[in-house]
Amino acid sequence: MESLIAISLFVIALALIASERIDRTKVALAGAAVAVLIGLLSQEEAIESVDWGVLGLLAGMMILVWGAEQAGIFRYMAIRAAQWSRGSPVRLIVGLTGATAVASAFLDNVTTILLVVPVTLAIADALGIPPVPLVVAEVIASNIGGAATLIGDPPNIIIAGESGLGFVDFIVNVGPPAVVAYLAVTAVVLAMYRRRLTPEPELVSELTKLDARASLDAPATVWRVLLSLGITILGFFLHSALHLEPPTVALAGAVFYLLIANVKIEPVLSALEWPTLFFFAGLFVLVGGLEATGVLESVADWLSSSTEGSNTREALVVLWGSALASGVVDNIPFTAAMAPVVDQLTADGGTTTWWALSMGACYGGNFTLIAASANLVAAGALRRSGHDIRFQDFLKIGIPLTLISMVVATGWIFVLEAL
Repeated sequence: MESLIAISLFVIALALIASERIDRTKVALAGAAVAVLIGLLSQEEAIESVDWGVLGLLAGMMILVWGAEQAGIFRYMAIRAAQWSRGSPVRLIVGLTGATAVASAFLDNVTTILLVVPVTLAIADALGIPPVPLVVAEVIASNIGGAATLIGDPPNIIIAGESGLGFVDFIVNVGPPAVVAYLAVTAVVLAMYRRRLTPEPELVSELTKLDARASLDAPATVWRVLLSLGITILGFFLHSALHLEPPTVALAGAVFYLLIANVKIEPVLSALEWPTLFFFAGLFVLVGGLEATGVLESVADWLSSSTEGSNTREALVVLWGSALASGVVDNIPFTAAMAPVVDQLTADGGTTTWWALSMGACYGGNFTLIAASANLVAAGALRRSGHDIRFQDFLKIGIPLTLISMVVATGWIFVLEAL
């Protein structure tokens, strides 16, 4: 009975978020409150279900992004990128999504989105084109690029911890399909949005005359921000060797910036995207209700029982099941629930099912607006800039592009089984 109540509560919350009749942060917080009040999980379990690491990572990077915005760095980068594109939608989309995909392979995709979206908004403003298609394309490229390495997406980090697979294993086994999926998805994005992203020639002409350096603050201010960002990004690369988690690195980088930048704390704290942070907290508690009542475990058990037979069928069921489930439930807790199941399925030493879980969870993050953390962060940034994206609008592009990437992943499963 509790499982049914947890499912009903989650579905109602999801429907309200999709309808956009009520602010999604209010819905998530109300759903979390109801889950605790009716006893689906205790107050202690609710607190434990919140991934404070994700919130810390977001908060730390939001502070650094604010500092970069104040210093004019994103404006400078936007002018340079727009001048390089010469108004060509192809160069603009390929440049932005390509950079996002590559960065997401080596940085957490949430961090990448936090860094790239402000640049994109400034470019769109300078060229007089809608920013939403560009940001959505970047989110999808981020989730695909993050699937290519061990450190690119949280589900892969979970899989590595459970399976013992290494950095090179991920690059060799899930890197190639990520490249193919990115190329296929980008081609579709170009076909869909090329006309909408063609700027007026007059704006392009005016843009080429702009002095990008004039948008920067004083050199000392710029270098303080760049130093803080550089140390933080280096910390992300070295976090395993340093035995530090990415949230610790992000928060340490933010504190370092606050100490050397000599800025007042009040405007920094007001710049944090509190609605996004609270939405994540509420969503984590809702998913915690599904976990506490055994719903996610039941889904994992069903996937396990339905894969009896060939290894190929096993991998394909995990691939598509993980993608569909991750489209509704955040892919981080779902991967955490599925990892022990896949560990049992691969007791004979095979690894194909692990790669199926990785691709399914990461690519499935593109299905809906709430399927992955990067999606929600991008939506929050768009809303803050006055360019909101609706749940239904994301579905219109997310579903077809996810299906394209899943077809690539399916073909790759057959390749792995044949090797």
